[in-house]
Amino acid sequence: MRKRGLTSKKMERLVGEITRTYEGDMGINFIDATNLPVRDKILEILDLLTEILFPGYTGKRTVTKSNINFVVIDILCHIYTELSGQIERAYKYRCRMEKCDTGDCRAMAEDATEHLLTQLPKVREMLKGDVAAAFDGDPAAKSYEEIVISYPCIIAIATYRIAHELYVKDVPLLPRIMTECAHAKTGIDIHPGAKIGRNFFIDHGTGVVIGETTIIGDNVKIYQGATLGALSFPKDERGRIIKGGKRHPTIEDNVTIYAEATILGDVVIGKGAVIGGNVWLKESVPAGVTVNTPGADLVYVKNKKTKGK
Repeated sequence: MRKRGLTSKKMERLVGEITRTYEGDMGINFIDATNLPVRDKILEILDLLTEILFPGYTGKRTVTKSNINFVVIDILCHIYTELSGQIERAYKYRCRMEKCDTGDCRAMAEDATEHLLTQLPKVREMLKGDVAAAFDGDPAAKSYEEIVISYPCIIAIATYRIAHELYVKDVPLLPRIMTECAHAKTGIDIHPGAKIGRNFFIDHGTGVVIGETTIIGDNVKIYQGATLGALSFPKDERGRIIKGGKRHPTIEDNVTIYAEATILGDVVIGKGAVIGGNVWLKESVPAGVTVNTPGADLVYVKNKKTKGK
């Protein structure tokens, strides 16, 4: 009778086959990667930052007018310690990968952490405008609290606004970890490098993509499935993608972009323009115009009656 299961020899052979696949694959291995930031730690820090921006949001702390100062200082101290440690790991990781000497990684991490924390009042004021824009832009919204607690766009935008402050300090890894976490939760993909103005609203949200060099002005509204993306990338003589440079759209103030619209490349959508659903754009649009695709002819066919009815 054939013996079932993994024998010790089979197990030993399998282990050898698996570990051989690790050789030379530094990009997908985390062996001896002591400098890498810890993803779960970063998400814990993100939750704490969200609690600062929307006190009482998580329900993990009882927040009152009398204890708010104590709650905020406790959270800020915890964030400072944990975040500066993770940022230091990120800087050290980059130094190891690029074999560079950028200076004191610890001092740089503390500087980046201090920058983010000192920007939180500004970020909170921006988010107030984003919540107001959602309330004004969605007739189904009943209250600001409903929007903050339940709307995926607020999670995505708040995470972006936090991550962007780390991005401008050239912090590796952490900004993308944060925004990709929001992407996984909400279906909204905002690169932390994008520049987004005040009173930004993403209605419904699922499938929205906003690329790294996108610039968005004030009072812009985007519907589900819209893409602000790039065209195909140029390559160097060795066939590698040439990175950097402006490659995504600029959306000026008071623009509305409807569902499934795709805007590609370094183009400008002028102030007050309206981009209709399913539009495909690779050229700039002047201010104050509406862009639609030609309407498809509708065909009506009378339903056949079911036998016996």
